[in-house]
Amino acid sequence: MEIKILGTGCPKCKTLEQATRHAVNELSVEAEITKEEDIMKIMEYGVLRTPGLVIDGKVVMSGRIPSSNELKELLTN
Repeated sequence: MEIKILGTGCPKCKTLEQATRHAVNELSVEAEITKEEDIMKIMEYGVLRTPGLVIDGKVVMSGRIPSSNELKELLTN
């Protein structure tokens, strides 16, 4: 699984990155997590509000931080 956190480095973006890493560890999911901070590349995904979460090339959430349970659900679907 390839996961990208889209964000320019704001506190919410950092929180999403930490929460995602924590959820991946809890679920024992094999995933490569990267952070994209280049605003032009973020816009290529069509994300206008950060943070954004991309799983396997698909934007699954943007503009907010999901709950722990919601994040786990996104990672397992």
